Amino acid sequence: MVTRRGTAPGAAPGRAPADAVPSGASPAQGAPVGGAPSGRTRADRPPAGRRTTGGTAPGGAPAEDRSDAERRAYAAAAAVTDPELPMLTLADLGVLRGVAVGPDGTATADLTPTYTGCPALAEMRADVVRALRAAGFPRAEVRTVLAPPWTTDWITAEGRRRLAAHGIAPPGPAPRRGAGPVPLTLHTTRPGPACPRCGSADTEELSRFGATSCRALRRCRACREPYEHVKEI
Repeated sequence: MVTRRGTAPGAAPGRAPADAVPSGASPAQGAPVGGAPSGRTRADRPPAGRRTTGGTAPGGAPAEDRSDAERRAYAAAAAVTDPELPMLTLADLGVLRGVAVGPDGTATADLTPTYTGCPALAEMRADVVRALRAAGFPRAEVRTVLAPPWTTDWITAEGRRRLAAHGIAPPGPAPRRGAGPVPLTLHTTRPGPACPRCGSADTEELSRFGATSCRALRRCRACREPYEHVKEI
């Protein structure tokens, strides 16, 4: 019996049976018998357990919302202490302006130094980057923000309480200045801050600059104890 090439006995010419495979190929190279749709092989299917959907991380765990990530990053940066006033966190001091987390997971913290050229800024930056990486943000960076400039009014109430508890007089209200040149006002000597140790208002200034440029050195005439005062800026 002679049959045409590609035509099985009893089959219509030009049509191959469903279980036929190309000449020289094994069944695994073609479509499985009664299996995958035409043109789709087992190798085309995505690996089991590796499918992801929007908002879902591999393994089935929900992806972290960016607002939650930013709150976590801010908490890590806010807990960093000031290298010159270690009783204060950067949040208490008011130099931490904010933390943002980008779409690629990069955490960026904004810092405003107490004054331009503050020597502690480099250490602050390094400490914040270390804290963010330890909190699970391997890509971390710090931006320096100079406008608006820092003011002692940004020190929190908790920060002022901690300063006084460590024998440092907290600042009073910062002077109000408008735009343009800084005016020079002549006046009598204003009363200094009360002694943080005994509370006496009878104090004197020994040096306009203390351990840092933003602090002054004073002495109480009542208890005779010297103390530092964070100057109003």
